[in-house]
Amino acid sequence: MIPARLNSTRLPGKLMMDLNGVPVILSTLLNTIKTNLFDDVYVVTDSKEIYNFLIKHHKNILFSKENHDSGSDRIAEFAKDMQVDIIVNVQGDEPLIDKNSLQKLINTFKDDNDNEIDLVSLMKVISSSNEIQNPNNVKVVTDKNNFALYFSRTPVPFSTVPNFKVKYFKHIGVYGFRKKSLVDFYNSKPTKLELIEKLEQLRYLENGKKIKMVITDFDGIGIDTMEDLINARKLIND
Repeated sequence: MIPARLNSTRLPGKLMMDLNGVPVILSTLLNTIKTNLFDDVYVVTDSKEIYNFLIKHHKNILFSKENHDSGSDRIAEFAKDMQVDIIVNVQGDEPLIDKNSLQKLINTFKDDNDNEIDLVSLMKVISSSNEIQNPNNVKVVTDKNNFALYFSRTPVPFSTVPNFKVKYFKHIGVYGFRKKSLVDFYNSKPTKLELIEKLEQLRYLENGKKIKMVITDFDGIGIDTMEDLINARKLIND
């Protein structure tokens, strides 16, 4: 399921901007379908412009009638009434889909014979000081089994030991949910840490959900600025 909100703060209307001949959101939709990993692919949008454009290309376009604070809420509005086991949230502004990472995410659920995992998400090792210090790069700390302990915009863990090499992981915002976990999120209220950090994944942790993190080399290109869009165009051309 691909949540698609037109009114972005940093780059308004970005999902309908041109990405080498097609709008960003259509590129995301087509690339997601091309992975052949999913039984069905849906776009959930609050924009009549996006809906009216996409419905000409794909039947599974859903019009969200509610205002939502997060992508999880937007897809849960419809997923709660679907006969599904696993829902994967692909960001509408990340058209450069990495099939291998999505396959890892799906396989993690398939290997979870005890249904111990509520969510699966991705993380990538980062080492440059700029990436570590950048609050737009969300860092994640895990336990020895790679279950998330905490997410933060600040560099965590903080090292008090001189010259101790800390391995930092950047959270890549692709999620897979068991349906119950997504519905529980939809029926819950924002939590304290979620509101402080402005990170919806903390609500899951604060409510006792288990998030399994999978290591990937894929960094993704979220289109938040015009520079991001230009870089994405160059990558596609290359």
